[in-house]
Amino acid sequence: MKQSSYFTELHQNAGSGFLLEIDKKITEVVTPYQTISIYKTKTFGNLMIIDDCIMLTTRDNFLYHEMMSHPVLNTHPDPKNVVIIGGGDCGTLQEVLKHKSVEQVWQVDIDEMVTRLSEEYFPELCRANQDSRANLLFEDGIKWMKDRDDRSVDIIIVDSTDPIGPAEGLFQLPFYQNCQRVLRDNGLLIQQSESPLLHFESIIKPMHSTLKQAGFNATQTLLFPQPVYPSGWWSATMASKATQFMQFRQPGIEQLRYYNSGVHGAALQLPNFMR
Repeated sequence: MKQSSYFTELHQNAGSGFLLEIDKKITEVVTPYQTISIYKTKTFGNLMIIDDCIMLTTRDNFLYHEMMSHPVLNTHPDPKNVVIIGGGDCGTLQEVLKHKSVEQVWQVDIDEMVTRLSEEYFPELCRANQDSRANLLFEDGIKWMKDRDDRSVDIIIVDSTDPIGPAEGLFQLPFYQNCQRVLRDNGLLIQQSESPLLHFESIIKPMHSTLKQAGFNATQTLLFPQPVYPSGWWSATMASKATQFMQFRQPGIEQLRYYNSGVHGAALQLPNFMR
């Protein structure tokens, strides 16, 4: 009997790991920024790895992409101009463009190869890339945000990798200060904020504090499942320039696979250890 082959991501600090059974390795590309690998798995479709860390699979990426986009868009009263920092696989971009109120989206990812490989191996995530409202930019998102005009954007989505390497600056005060400046008075930011089980003290709590220090008046973490990420439980943190978040608004977008009004409300209910 042929022995199975697995991709293994070890979570050293948590003393855990995650395995996916692999059919074959499709390609690997070394860019100036990182190493990107694509595998075909037995049960999760295609798999993208960046620097030995799982980024997404065909099977479960919809959980992350829907929760990074629809809660914040449904919390803003009238989102027209949206910026995505990172998000090179284009899944979040596709979800944002399902909202008819959106007039322009700028996706700013430093590594063009993430997008090109996604177009080839995750084409279902890239169907909106040719939308006339989509602007795909391959630049340093921190510098790009620094150069934007004051009060020119409604929503900023920080769809980044872990806070190490090129993404480290996306979790720091100067970046948040620029985001606060660029957002309009009712503007919102949302950022992936890692595992509530593993990173509550090290990432989520400091993020709330730093966002407040940057001038945001209200912050809120929302929770959702993400099987291929450390602990299988993930989070995103919203920040508002207003003193409180507007209640859920349903703009009538097409049927989604995970997100709905009930999920929206449930995701905002924090367990006792996070309150």
